[in-house]
Amino acid sequence: MTVASEETLFVVDEVGDIIKDSIEYVIGSESYNQNVVNKWTNSVVENCLTKLCKLAKPFKYIVTCAIMQKNGVRFHSVGSCYWDNLTDGSCTVRWENKTMYIIVSVFGLAI
Repeated sequence: MTVASEETLFVVDEVGDIIKDSIEYVIGSESYNQNVVNKWTNSVVENCLTKLCKLAKPFKYIVTCAIMQKNGVRFHSVGSCYWDNLTDGSCTVRWENKTMYIIVSVFGLAI
């Protein structure tokens, strides 16, 4: 049996920082604009994947991003995974400003 090390673990805090940095880099202080939401979601996901791959950890990654205007409408979401709790992991970050909510999830599946 091998012991997992920092180099092979899914570190939630590390992934959370990558998500937050990616949102700040792409969205920053922008206000909600329906015309660029598709561009933003794609850019956030691509930025996260680029940074995650640079970690050079033995994972396949799945990244999702949802952007929703703050207008009083409720948003509910749920997810479930069947995986190995010792090797796989996930991290979800909820970010908001005055005009929008952003929810980004990263799932890391050990190779």
